[in-house]
Amino acid sequence: MSASGRPARHRRRTRFALPALAAGLAGAVALTLTTTSAGAAPAAPNPVVTPDRHTVSRAELLQRVAGAVAGDDTPGKGHGTAQSGSAQNGSAQSGSTRSGDAAPGGRIDPKIIGGVSTGISTAPWMAQLFYTDDRGTSRTSDDIGFFCGGAVVAPTKILTAAHCVKGYNWHANGAIVTGTAQLFTGGDLHGGTLSGVWRQWNHPSYNAVTYDNDMALLTLPNPVKAKPIPMTTASDTASYQPGTSAKVYGWGRTSSTSQAISPVLKSASLPIRSDTVCSGAWGGDYVKGHMVCAGLAATGSDAGTTTPCNGDSGGPLVVKGRIVGVVSWGVEDCVAKGAYGVFSKVGAYAPATYPRVDDTDISGDGRADLWLRRKSDQQGFSRDSKGSSFGAAESWGSWKGANLVVQTDLNRDGYQDLLYRLTGGQLIWSHYVPSSGTWANKTVTTGWSSRKQILVPGDLTGDTLPDLVSLDSANNLLMYAGRGDGTFSGAVKIATRFSAFNQLRGHGDFSGDGKADMLARSGSGSIYLYRGTGSGGRFTSGVKVGSWPAVTTVITPGDVTGDGRADMVAVTKPGNLYLYKGTGSSGSAIFATPVKIGTGYGGFDLFS
Repeated sequence: MSASGRPARHRRRTRFALPALAAGLAGAVALTLTTTSAGAAPAAPNPVVTPDRHTVSRAELLQRVAGAVAGDDTPGKGHGTAQSGSAQNGSAQSGSTRSGDAAPGGRIDPKIIGGVSTGISTAPWMAQLFYTDDRGTSRTSDDIGFFCGGAVVAPTKILTAAHCVKGYNWHANGAIVTGTAQLFTGGDLHGGTLSGVWRQWNHPSYNAVTYDNDMALLTLPNPVKAKPIPMTTASDTASYQPGTSAKVYGWGRTSSTSQAISPVLKSASLPIRSDTVCSGAWGGDYVKGHMVCAGLAATGSDAGTTTPCNGDSGGPLVVKGRIVGVVSWGVEDCVAKGAYGVFSKVGAYAPATYPRVDDTDISGDGRADLWLRRKSDQQGFSRDSKGSSFGAAESWGSWKGANLVVQTDLNRDGYQDLLYRLTGGQLIWSHYVPSSGTWANKTVTTGWSSRKQILVPGDLTGDTLPDLVSLDSANNLLMYAGRGDGTFSGAVKIATRFSAFNQLRGHGDFSGDGKADMLARSGSGSIYLYRGTGSGGRFTSGVKVGSWPAVTTVITPGDVTGDGRADMVAVTKPGNLYLYKGTGSSGSAIFATPVKIGTGYGGFDLFS
């Protein structure tokens, strides 16, 4: 992020010069999604890319880690922030006391006392978040240094708490360590992978006083090898049933009488508590629906108490292999009698958070951009999203020979990929390689000229990786589970008799439940929503969400406006461009009233 809080662009938009299709590939008849030999692939596009401006040296990152280790600030309360949260008697209003609150005494403080040491093989997705800032002065009294936990939810995405992120410039001052259960000591990362931060996001409604909406994501400039853990979804209620066994992970304080955090990863099992119990303990500070508390009531001392504590902030609460909570806050020193640790309820924030996991775009600012090709000369262009409009067209050179282009991120590295089909039926995955600053191309499959529709809606199976859907010549809808490397598992038939639709589109969550969906346009112009189930690549039955006969082309770039909701863009018969802003509604009103945002689009024949 820039100092102004606006996302720093990681690179200029890439420009491809796609060569005209040659005389077809010899023997290109494979119908399964496997990678063909490099010699069989068409000539690679030749993009022009400026050097990455987010690159930070290893030496600088190590200094940031060391500075954070030496610091003793509490995230959300460091020097120069507007955050306080130093309330008494459980009240989240700084310096006030509310007699009506039934919270245990002590100051609210973002926070494993108890628990056991845990190896990284048990929790390979755990991440250490180090932040240090000398504030640009020679004084040390105003330095900021703190530590938080987090979890890898995609190869370049770290889920953590907003109070660890809001108000801080992680690009300029942060460092992430993954792949190790030991904390940094004496310059030793203990086999961990060191990363900088490219950009940051926190829930737009995060309240720095009440810790409500305490949810954030950090995006890394390069993917890490750590195995991601999926977040739960909005429809998950079973994980929050009282008594459900959950497990919390972190490197936080192990005693209420010492500020030292644990040098090794700890975990502890905690039962989920009911909202009634949580409200009874915390009064109005506990926001039902946004928060969840877990554990047994603290005893007043370390003995008999198992709870997250300072330094565990941002770490995950896990139920059956999914993150259901993020460590948010608790009572100062963590063990006050009757206290429970409080977590942000991940299921409640899935609709806002999942789109940020799949927020790749051409310009790198978190808003989905428009890609299109001019019919007259086959030139490709991109238009940068401005939130409610698109910017000037930037040429990508000739795209003669392509008949389908899809914007996606198959390897979840945070960079925009393109999946395109040539007229001979070859499906090509072109992706940026940040380590070399070049583009690589892989033939995903061949012989797909008869496929009527090809789309990549997002993660349809619940494994955090984007999956591919195609409509074959017999109007069967087939799903191919993505492996995260440009290859896919075998076809799974998920629907039949899809002949009524001439366009299938999808990129993200249209229904607000945190699961990738699909849109289908009928010949008469009606649009149907097929909600993803997040399991097995299946969709629910279609629901009509609108009828726009004048619309000729439906485009689903993703989140065009940057508000965390998937949008739709459409071209009408006269060539006008309309933005259908996503509402996140679970009903049929998934789009706001369309707004005209451009003209002259009738001269383009490919959109993505």
